[in-house]
Amino acid sequence: MPTALSLHGVRVSYGPVEALHGVDLAFPDGAVTALLGRNGAGRSTLLRTLAGLLTPTAGRIEWDGRDITRWTAAERARDGLALIPDGKGVFGGLSVRDNLTVFAGGATDITPALDAFPVLRKRLAQRAGTLSGGEQQMLAVSRALLRPSRVLLLDELSQGLAPRVVGQLYEVVTQLAAEKRAVVLVEQYAGEALRRADVAYVLRRGQVAFAGEPGELMTDGHVSLFD
Repeated sequence: MPTALSLHGVRVSYGPVEALHGVDLAFPDGAVTALLGRNGAGRSTLLRTLAGLLTPTAGRIEWDGRDITRWTAAERARDGLALIPDGKGVFGGLSVRDNLTVFAGGATDITPALDAFPVLRKRLAQRAGTLSGGEQQMLAVSRALLRPSRVLLLDELSQGLAPRVVGQLYEVVTQLAAEKRAVVLVEQYAGEALRRADVAYVLRRGQVAFAGEPGELMTDGHVSLFD
């Protein structure tokens, strides 16, 4: 699979504390990549670095063969990289309709989101902050349906949600990858992510502890990677 986004020897620090220690990873186009590990392993740090919210102290980030290490978050977003952060990433004080209009860049056609998540059609006039957790996550994921994002970064997509809702979200995520987008899923709980992923990475204490096919992580021999 062709690589959309890659890291080469990336190091990231918070003051004197280094959180990522020379990470090398590649995220393919048209694939779902599961980025797993326990809290504190460096998963969210890596996602924020890809999005341009953190700047590496060493190494480089490449996208379509271009060095984007020093690009701002806004520059990456304009070029088609979308981050949906942990905590839903919606405008709580705006209605669902207004959120969708913002996500669509002011365009009036929001039907792709409503077709993917029919429950939002019934909530258009409702303030986003009053939606259930699952509905807020659906609204947040709609961002990728309404803009031509080529790379989608999802932080803890399934956290705290009912299995039925998680299944709906992952159906849409899988469809986005089928449209030749690169999807990166940061998850602490591996089950559903591994069932949907094409590639799996495990971070442990800021380093890559595993890189391979999701099926390999289903074996008992890799349980220690999450210690």
